[in-house]
Amino acid sequence: MTDRGPTALNGLRSGCDADRLGTGGTKPLSPEPGSLIGRRAERADLDKLLSDARAGRSSVLVLHGEAGIGKTSLLEYVGVQASDCRVARMTASEAESELAFGGLHQLCAPFSDRYRTLPAPQRIALEVAFGLSSGDPPDRFLIGLAVLNLLATATDDGPLVCLIDDAQWLDQVSAQTLAFVARRVLAEGLLILFAMREPVDGHPLQDLPRLEIGGLNDRDSRTLLASSAPGRMDPQVRERVLAEARGNPLALLELPRGLVSNLDSSPRSAEIPLASQLENEFQRRLEALSSDARLMMLLAAAEPVGDTALLRRAAQAIDVDLDEASAEAQQADLVSTRMLIRFRHPLVRSAALRSGSQQEHQLVHRALADATDPDLDPDRRVWHLSNAAPGPDETVAAALEQASTRARSRGGVAAAAAFLKRAAELTPDPRRRGSRALSAAQAKSQAGEYDEAIDLLDGIQLEPLSDHDRAQADLVRGRILFASQSAATGLPTLLAAAKRLERSDAALATETYRDAIHAALTAGTIGGDAGLRDVASAILAMPAIDGPPGATSMLEGLARVVVKGYGDGVSFLRQGLDGHQRGGLTVDQKLGWYPLACRMAHDSWNFEAWSSLSRELLDVANEAGALAVLPSALLLRLSNRIFAGDLGTAEALVQQSVTLGEVTGSSFFANYGALVTAPWRGDESETRSVIDAVTHDVRLDGEGKVSTATAWAAAVLYNGMGDFDRAFAAARRGVANPGEMGLSTWSMFELVEAATRLGRLEDATGAAAHLLEVTHHSGTAWARGTSHLVSAMMSQDATRADEHYAAAVSEMERTEVRMLAARAHLSYGEWLRRQGRRTDARIRLLHAHAAMSQMGASGFAERARHGLAAVGVSTRDGGRVAATGVPLTVRELQIAKLAAAGLTNPEIGGQMFISAHTVEFHLRKVFTKLGIRSRRDIASVLAE
Repeated sequence: MTDRGPTALNGLRSGCDADRLGTGGTKPLSPEPGSLIGRRAERADLDKLLSDARAGRSSVLVLHGEAGIGKTSLLEYVGVQASDCRVARMTASEAESELAFGGLHQLCAPFSDRYRTLPAPQRIALEVAFGLSSGDPPDRFLIGLAVLNLLATATDDGPLVCLIDDAQWLDQVSAQTLAFVARRVLAEGLLILFAMREPVDGHPLQDLPRLEIGGLNDRDSRTLLASSAPGRMDPQVRERVLAEARGNPLALLELPRGLVSNLDSSPRSAEIPLASQLENEFQRRLEALSSDARLMMLLAAAEPVGDTALLRRAAQAIDVDLDEASAEAQQADLVSTRMLIRFRHPLVRSAALRSGSQQEHQLVHRALADATDPDLDPDRRVWHLSNAAPGPDETVAAALEQASTRARSRGGVAAAAAFLKRAAELTPDPRRRGSRALSAAQAKSQAGEYDEAIDLLDGIQLEPLSDHDRAQADLVRGRILFASQSAATGLPTLLAAAKRLERSDAALATETYRDAIHAALTAGTIGGDAGLRDVASAILAMPAIDGPPGATSMLEGLARVVVKGYGDGVSFLRQGLDGHQRGGLTVDQKLGWYPLACRMAHDSWNFEAWSSLSRELLDVANEAGALAVLPSALLLRLSNRIFAGDLGTAEALVQQSVTLGEVTGSSFFANYGALVTAPWRGDESETRSVIDAVTHDVRLDGEGKVSTATAWAAAVLYNGMGDFDRAFAAARRGVANPGEMGLSTWSMFELVEAATRLGRLEDATGAAAHLLEVTHHSGTAWARGTSHLVSAMMSQDATRADEHYAAAVSEMERTEVRMLAARAHLSYGEWLRRQGRRTDARIRLLHAHAAMSQMGASGFAERARHGLAAVGVSTRDGGRVAATGVPLTVRELQIAKLAAAGLTNPEIGGQMFISAHTVEFHLRKVFTKLGIRSRRDIASVLAE
């Protein structure tokens, strides 16, 4: 069942969300179906989008405005105008908003015959999500890509128009998936229109292109009012109706019918929202119905599926004649019953739900549960049973718990959380009630519903929980505070949870200490009383560290580094990394431990381990659809690729972070990833923009790593530009919190280079000493190369400096750390030029320029070019430019590389989360820019 009337109406359409016009038996005017009074500008915008779809271009638009303002009528207008296109419609329902994939399933159902055309992983993911087959919880990206390709293939026979009404009531995963799809369409001939009330902060659709639907102008309002009440109307009443309605079409239709007699005594509209006035009017009409008709309305309001046979069975169960009751409601102009029972407006449904007593609600939900097939639709049946329960009921609570397991198996974490929350409310045993509420809080946290999770945790404080459950509650709370506020906020709670868990669950305590020390590293000096050293000391004081292979050594090693110094802990870090690389960990263990392992591989100067672990972590997170881990996995991998000199891959991973942000509604990791890549391009404006975005991100407020990371980025930018004064100032800010390691350590490197180039060796002494100490204890080729490079820059003896530079280049060339190897050549060449050794300088500077240009590190390449010019060598621009002289965009270059590697368009689309149609669109542009006609020629042109 839907809330709306038929698509093409015979009545005068006004831009309201109503089924028909007129009062009583008055016959309305009847122009062409789907015509509207007013809405000229809106119709022109929609006609343009429809024209674009016919031309093969895709568009997305969210129509938003208050209830009754005309959003549905505009959708219906498009449906009528798109008679030459395929049109898919769906209407979300408030009653369905807790059931995972409900909205998405409704939209995709007409295309079920095309499921078989999807690549197998996408088809399987979609079928599991819709409950059509069993399998592991599907990857959310695969589901999004499956829907994208499903809709794209539906355009093969012509344009496709998707009309999605009441989008504010989409279930969370459907809304996120449709937002993902909406941001990926480009060249499919697809038009997606959403209609929703005012988008709220955090809603997945809030950042899509939007068109606000306002009230009708005075002339159109008067025309509509005259058509809805064509008899004689008192002028004062007419003016009062116009003033109260404020151009809202539904109000213009309804106010004359029931509110006119009360207008003189009613409060002004500024005091009572218009939607409330209209809902009150609908409720007044409901109260005038017979008891059977009111029960029928409540039954229909509680059953949003649109299954007439089910509704009829439920009506018979409560001894209501569906035909007679619906005819009475239709006579009151509350519903339309041409095929299904359709509400005149969603406010009618709201009024029906509000008007029923508690006993009546329980009665209709019991009837609906009895009428629902337990094998075909067990989740909806148990949801009705839960609403029918008059009080605690363990049988229903257990069934809800089973429903949560089914929802989680389909990837519906938000739905699983809703089932668990209701299960807890219906659980009679206090201990079991607390345990289920804790599970619900965990699920709410995983779904990103942090406020509700905290409410559940607050509610179980008085329940008789075990010590273990109370410790787990602290753990969930700490993780929520870390994710939703800051590392510094979540750190004390995580540390307290870890200490409590030591007594009951050593393995979980170890995992919690892992999360706590990660939070402490992130918080830096802002960690306060529960700072990094406190967490590390608690880890070393644990009776037993219990974890998978390598985990215990790595955690102890990090704690020793913090408490006793780098030399005391680095051997434990090496043992831990060796254990991780030998394998044997489950997927969950990898998702939990590999983020810290990647960070420790970096901090122990083990580039090979960092490369292999970051690659595996990203693969595992992608395959598992682990949205909680995937952002960190992308960041760790792209950072590794920067050091490897693979700036193109790093930037592609930033784009994947952007895509991920579109799914999760957070730009946090995309901005942070761009902060790592942008400085190497040497574009000051872009880098400053990214620094500002990260600095002002509320998610990062109060985290110590913000100042370190942004300072490091600025130092890299300015060292690349040869602006050593500003690089020195930035690097000094970046080294303020050495305990954070990571970018704090690399800020020391930037400080040494800037200070030595300014002749301020004394200001770099501390940073150089720290770098020499940690690299000495590490002993890897990367560490030795860095140590020689720092010693060379700090040396005042030309012979020693020359030896160290040569050794730095030699050691770096043995590693995959190509970015630093190129910087070693650059620094060596510049030093040789300053020593007057122009011939030797040319060799090093040419090497640096070629390497930096190939990597795309434009800032440092330009610095090398200036060095070469000073020794009499002229160079051409090293940027990637196509045969036509027009540069490929990052996305075009990425697609070109994948095509050159032999991937098909669907395979490229699968890697880049776009449709095959969009891949083809970009490839045509690549062919034009490269001056080629076949994808067989791409590889040779790119190589040139």
